[in-house]
Amino acid sequence: MIRSMTGYGSATVTREGGTVTVEARSVNSRGLKVVVKAPPGRERWESELRTLAESRARRGRLDLFVRVEGASDGGGASLDEARVREVLDASARLRDDFGVSGEPDIAALLRVGGIFRKAGGEGAEFVPETEDVKAAAADALELLVEMRDREGARLEVDLRGRLAGIREAVDGAEVLAPERLERERRRLRDAVADLAGKGLDEDRLTREIALIADRWEISEELVRARSHVEAFEEFLEAPIDEPVGRRLGFLVQELQREVNTLGAKANDSRISRLVVEAKNEIERLREQVENVE
Repeated sequence: MIRSMTGYGSATVTREGGTVTVEARSVNSRGLKVVVKAPPGRERWESELRTLAESRARRGRLDLFVRVEGASDGGGASLDEARVREVLDASARLRDDFGVSGEPDIAALLRVGGIFRKAGGEGAEFVPETEDVKAAAADALELLVEMRDREGARLEVDLRGRLAGIREAVDGAEVLAPERLERERRRLRDAVADLAGKGLDEDRLTREIALIADRWEISEELVRARSHVEAFEEFLEAPIDEPVGRRLGFLVQELQREVNTLGAKANDSRISRLVVEAKNEIERLREQVENVE
């Protein structure tokens, strides 16, 4: 079983006074990178959430978004006049004491934190417990992993189909390969006979055919290509928690190498067509493997 690096999950924990929601998103990446985005002043959660995420994934870029909302009592938000005065006083001191030019405007004030407060609760901001944040993150990550598993199952079906196509092309090339030598033997015999009349040197003809056979020999490429396909299939059977994406990527490169050599030695239009088909399947493998954990 394999696991995709693409996934999404979201979970919310509700407590008296408000809610905390965590969204988890992941995409493909060469290694594991976890990014936690929490509200200002809540950076203390980042380390624990990053550790939690790293325990659930081995590869991929994983983003955790934490959103905290106070309970709504229908009263909306009110202006914190004391906070606004503090900001304006600070602006005046910057101008008078330090010679900073410019005047504060509404747009600038709206970018200042804390100038609005929730109605009710004496303006107290809802601050969830760290355990509640971790609980929401754990649930979101669980959903993300489930989605990565489902995506991985679909990827596996496609990858196995591509491998079957490569194996079919390799088997076809093996069947056609001997015919090339027999056809070349006949061609050389006829050419030599035309030039030499009846004085055909069978020994020399046999040596020439042996040299051609050595240059056209593809049995090693066929054996190695089959071996790579079998190894690929074995990795698909690995435990789902074992990351195999990089190893699959290496096998794709090796398959590409063997099929390229096969094409260079083909000297047969039918084998060349099979090589093109195999290359197409390998390219699809390469694209899909980039998203395997």
